Amino acid sequence: MSFFGSQASTTASTTTAAADKDVEMGEPPTDSISSMAFSSQADYLAVGSWDNSVRIYEVMAGGQSQGKAMYQHQGPVLSVCWNKEGNKIFSGGADNAGRMFDVTTGQSSQVAAHDAPVRVVRWVEAPGGGILATGSWDKTIKYWDLRAPQPVATVTLPERCYTFDVQYPLMVVGTAERHIQIFNLTNPNSAYKTLISPLKWQTRVVSCFTAAPAASSGFAVGSVEGRVAIQYVEDKDSANNFSFKCHRRDNVPNSKDQALVYAVNDISFHPVHGTFSTCGSDGTIHFWDKDARTRLKTFEPAPGPISTTAFNRNGSIFAYAVSYDWSKGHSGMTPGHPNKLMLHACKDEEVRKRPRK
Repeated sequence: MSFFGSQASTTASTTTAAADKDVEMGEPPTDSISSMAFSSQADYLAVGSWDNSVRIYEVMAGGQSQGKAMYQHQGPVLSVCWNKEGNKIFSGGADNAGRMFDVTTGQSSQVAAHDAPVRVVRWVEAPGGGILATGSWDKTIKYWDLRAPQPVATVTLPERCYTFDVQYPLMVVGTAERHIQIFNLTNPNSAYKTLISPLKWQTRVVSCFTAAPAASSGFAVGSVEGRVAIQYVEDKDSANNFSFKCHRRDNVPNSKDQALVYAVNDISFHPVHGTFSTCGSDGTIHFWDKDARTRLKTFEPAPGPISTTAFNRNGSIFAYAVSYDWSKGHSGMTPGHPNKLMLHACKDEEVRKRPRK
């Protein structure tokens, strides 16, 4: 385990920041930021990067932050998550490995393996005990009991796994070629439902509703062409399905066909209110209320794509990364791209649901 600087790592702007100015964290990763996740027990933020590292930061009440630990993969890190107790971090990378970092001992170990990069890791808190789920470009999802070296089950997907999310017992997987598979994790080995994405272009992210009654569970899908779809699992709720445009800019004012279109990079649901954020390659972030079908807030924090976002456990802090998102491929990775970790203090009116019309 390697610590960053032992001093509290805030930037100069932190201490003098106005109350509603977002705070830039010190000691960010040295390459593109791919993934971030808050612990469910305390304000610790895990951050995965293309510099092959996972960094763990403590976020203090005033917005100050401090680097606490760091561990390595042998390739870019593509996904991070925590277990329920908040004492273990899991990560998946382009080295085809899933790794676990034990916060109490400071040791990291490999706990999962695939035949291709591990694109997503998620902790599944099932009634019989926790399981790690890993999704890969080898077209499988594997479930791992951490006490055993081999997966307890492997599910074959129709295509490469690009994204998945879990709100037990719901798991939603998005793959290449726009396949979406919905799993009921009480029967984790076969898809409960399979569909083609309601969006016409490649799936970038899926995110399950939080703070929703199980009877009306569902998920949001974001695509590479600036659209988000809200989808409910059960057919009885299908009248509530809809999609909308976001992360677009008019190239020519008032001309609908001349829009510049940007990828939706991440969707994060608020843990208390069930509202959600979208972020994109256009460098903007929006907060939305799906039930009132309304936008709650827009901010444009910095020039450069917003690659990933996360709410903390009570939704009072919203973290986001200003970082190259690979939406323009290798040629777009020009020198001087920023890699910033930012913290936004959420005001109630930004994230609370509006009355339905």
